[in-house]
Formats: sequence, C-alpha cells, structure tokens
Amino acid sequence: MTTLALVGAGHIGSQIARLGVATGYDVVVSNSRGPETLGELVTELGPSARAATVEEAARAGDIVVVTIPFKSIESLPADAFAGKVVVDTNNYYPQRDGQVAELDDESTTVSELLQRHLPDAHVVKAFNHIYSSAIVTDALPSGDPERRALAIAGDDAEAKAAVIALLDDFGFDAVDLGPLSEGWRVQRETPAYGPRLTAPELRHAAADAKRYRDMR
Repeated sequence: MTTLALVGAGHIGSQIARLGVATGYDVVVSNSRGPETLGELVTELGPSARAATVEEAARAGDIVVVTIPFKSIESLPADAFAGKVVVDTNNYYPQRDGQVAELDDESTTVSELLQRHLPDAHVVKAFNHIYSSAIVTDALPSGDPERRALAIAGDDAEAKAAVIALLDDFGFDAVDLGPLSEGWRVQRETPAYGPRLTAPELRHAAADAKRYRDMR
C-alpha cells in the first residue's frame, strides 16, 4: 500500500489527507508545531492515518506532499527527502514570503527552488492552482466528461507518472506542462489559477499564460 505523507496540515494538506484516506492510502501528517497538535485531524481521518514529525513523515512517505509557505522551505531536512517523489503545492506571495529576487525577475520558479533545496528528491508541481475547498468536492470518476484537470510539472518522468496516478486516484485528470520551469503557467494571476477546467480547457489556459513582466 502506498504511503502518502503530508508536510503541512493546513487548508490544502488536510484536504489532500482526507482524499488520501478516502482512496485507500496510508497517510502520515506532519507540521512545524509537532505531532501532538494534529490529534483532532488524525482522529477524524481514522485508523489509516497517523501524525509524525516532519522528518519522520518525509522518510515514511512514498509520495511526500510539501504544502507549507514558500518562506519556510529552507527549514526542511533535505536528507529525509532523498529519493522521494515530492509534490510541491506552493505559490509565491511576496506579502507573505518576503521579496525573493529570483522569483521577482522570473529567472526561476518556487518548485525549482524547492528542488534546489532537496537535490536528491524528485519534485513535481501540483495542486497549486485549485482552491483547497475544491480538492474534495471537485473530484469525479475517470471518464466523466466534466472531470476537472490539474496541471503538473517536473523534471523526472517516473515521478510525474506517480503523481498522475495519484491525481487519477483522487478523481482528477492531469495535464503535463513539461519540466519544473514550466510550472509558472498555472501560478497566481494566470488563466488557469482557480477556475474549474477540464483537460482541454486547462491546456488552452496554460498556453495563454503570460509572465508577470508581460502583464505590467
């Protein structure tokens, strides 16, 4: 059985944990405040879930979802993520994260910076352009013509295949944008950020995305 680990148990992390349990995954949840603060969530999730430290969760997960503010990624223990498929849900919000020159000039992306911090992991961008409240409610069975699509981006083909399978289990189609560097196409203020889109609609929206510098 695949173990899904969550680093961060806020709005996005808790919803992904709920879908994980509902679709048959073993789930390990963690946050920066310690496992003792996650008792209520673990009780709700049931016997397939447990709380752990961030390092324990990273080591336990076959797929590890990092869903913490971008400004906190430097706190992650890189060794614990070695060899793991890591899903990055992040977006860059300067008012929250502080100004980051490499992101302000768009010479890189948040997921590429996470990959830099976790050099031995296989980072895949996903879940960053869906509102947390829709993660559970928008899921539909495979083959439904109205099935929502979520974008992924990553540099490792096997890691992307694992995340595509996860999305399918969860009730979503996947649209592969290509390498991590293309993850900007579904960042905040782009056409794909937020709305419920099918796979053809999401491909079109991603193709229409413009860099922030071109929107000024």
